[in-house]
Amino acid sequence: MSVREHWINVRVNPEELARIREKQKELGIRNTGAYMRKMAMDGYCVNLDLSDVAQVSTLLRRCSNNLNQYAKRANETGSIYAEDIRDLQRRLDELWEMQKLILKRLSGIR
Repeated sequence: MSVREHWINVRVNPEELARIREKQKELGIRNTGAYMRKMAMDGYCVNLDLSDVAQVSTLLRRCSNNLNQYAKRANETGSIYAEDIRDLQRRLDELWEMQKLILKRLSGIR
């Protein structure tokens, strides 16, 4: 990344400043310089709610842990319990459904 050595000064009235700050706060951007650069170069900022992605990550972690436990049990006993496999399948089905919803919501972002 190159050093930012050039200045662009813009004067705004109190109402404009309040609106800029309001929009910046709505997007959760604390750095005014970063907000102004993004708006000047791209004309928009997008605030993504990634709580669904965090939830999918949590479920993936649980499925991975369960799968490791099933593999350990299979190695120790030589068998796998059908209910364990059904439980893992239910969790994976839930993950796929959540993934579809996330992708559908993200595809609506313009």
